[in-house]
Amino acid sequence: MSDKKAVVLLSGGLDSATILAQAKAAGFACYSMGFDYGQRHRAELQAAERVAAQLGVVEHKVIGLDLNGIGGSALTDTSIDVPEAPTEGIPVTYVPARNTVFLSLALGWAEVLGARDIFIGVNAVDYSGYPDCRPAFIEAFERMANLATRAGVEGDGFRIQAPLQNLSKAQIVEVGLRHGVDYSLTVSCYQADDQGRACGKCDSCRLRAAGFAAAGVADPTRYR
Repeated sequence: MSDKKAVVLLSGGLDSATILAQAKAAGFACYSMGFDYGQRHRAELQAAERVAAQLGVVEHKVIGLDLNGIGGSALTDTSIDVPEAPTEGIPVTYVPARNTVFLSLALGWAEVLGARDIFIGVNAVDYSGYPDCRPAFIEAFERMANLATRAGVEGDGFRIQAPLQNLSKAQIVEVGLRHGVDYSLTVSCYQADDQGRACGKCDSCRLRAAGFAAAGVADPTRYR
């Protein structure tokens, strides 16, 4: 096993599966982390476990959170409908502070493990417009990580790696296929059913389907 460790945020969706495969291909021993944060469905958690097993992580850890306790998002509050048509501005599927919280916990685990690289599959091209997917956020978090940790203060700092952020969804699909990702294992839908079948209507489903189409690849998604 490589002595070069990385923590990889793994939601079970297309982007996070690709980023895990990229980290593996770069020679990292990968420790994946997912979150049971009060999201609408557990299908993505089950997908993350499948992807972690397929790609051979050292350990897959799931952290329990209660982001539905603060609400404010269609992904954590079932009284807010998931939009099935494009909307203007930041959509109601944005989860307040989600990537900030997730990266903070990944940072803590990375410091414990002695890992100095944290991979996150954010994308700022074909994405839903979330502010915590932008390059400026990733850069700012890396600066904060190296101010807030013993490892950073002692000069052995962290790198927040987000190599998908400037790729189209089609390019992401192509990268993943090169590295052996089985996209039939993944779930991207905001409102998948208990069997992990996608609605085919939400923003995430539209972006995913368009990515496979633009890449000229058959869509392996299971739809309701």
